[in-house]
Amino acid sequence: MKTTTAVAISGGVDSLMAAHLLKKQGHRVVGLHFTTGYEQQTIPIDTVADQLGIESHVVDLRSEFSSAVVDYFVRTYRDGQTPNPCLVCNPVIKFGHLLVAARNLGADRLATGHYARLHCDEDGRAHLLRAVDAVKDQSYFLAFLDQRQLQQACFPLGAYRKNDVKAMAAAAGYRPVTSGESQDVCFIKGASYSAFIEQHLDEAALPEVGDIVDVNGQILGRHHGLHRYTIGQRRGLNCPADEPYYVLQLDARNNRLVVGFRKETFTRQCRVTRLNWIQPTPGSSLRVHTRLRYRHRGASSTLQRPGADAVDGGDWTVRFDEPQAAVTPGQGAVFYRNDEVIGGGVIQ
Repeated sequence: MKTTTAVAISGGVDSLMAAHLLKKQGHRVVGLHFTTGYEQQTIPIDTVADQLGIESHVVDLRSEFSSAVVDYFVRTYRDGQTPNPCLVCNPVIKFGHLLVAARNLGADRLATGHYARLHCDEDGRAHLLRAVDAVKDQSYFLAFLDQRQLQQACFPLGAYRKNDVKAMAAAAGYRPVTSGESQDVCFIKGASYSAFIEQHLDEAALPEVGDIVDVNGQILGRHHGLHRYTIGQRRGLNCPADEPYYVLQLDARNNRLVVGFRKETFTRQCRVTRLNWIQPTPGSSLRVHTRLRYRHRGASSTLQRPGADAVDGGDWTVRFDEPQAAVTPGQGAVFYRNDEVIGGGVIQ
């Protein structure tokens, strides 16, 4: 009996080729396209499905996406942190609600066009690995999936390089109906992040103008709402000095933007909360390679668990071998051992 695999179809070349490769492997493939309510135009998914010779379904996840992803994005910026919506969308929307829809259609697994690899050991435990294509690797964005989700996931492109995927699609005569690379914030089109946030906040909750201060509390200028800034930012501060200022902290409690010089953007450690462990929770401190954002190359570090008296498990601490710049609250810290993602959490 053929395995039935649902493929999340976006209309781009990656999801199209993920479905193509699964068909070649003998899977019965079903296409799923989910709507978020933030699309600028209707994507002709039937055109993609016809090219592949598969059935397709549209899943309405507008309400779920708005409450789980967009509200989280706006709320996190309002609270003086910098969110990464993909880290929420993948476990809650794609491998949450969309996976449920796939199972209801009789699918055994849900495949996506992510560049990452999966390996299941003899005990059935899933291991999430970097993609072969180091430039395109997207394992970082999948670090908040749990074992149950990973055991029902499939990433057909993990063993391929992006250029090869594009060449295979052209050779097969496939025509993607969307172009360009997917964006980190796919639901914002043609507007700045700050404008989007202001559109989605009640007037009473809109961020207020406040002071820009240095690390000693000296007032240097005025900011126009903390949601307009992020850690490490240099442009737009308008604070003349002998050398450029960089954003060091978004002090939401006091509505202050704390700035300093480049050397002050570096730190040797950070706290991480809301940990998700793909592999068993470490029993003690361990050596890891920590990525602090998607384009971060990663840093050799020691991950230290909280003490036994910590409340609700407590925050973990990451201590870097070398100081790291622009460690940003709200972003994901993802922990690797060699090529494997063992877990991740949110920087505090």
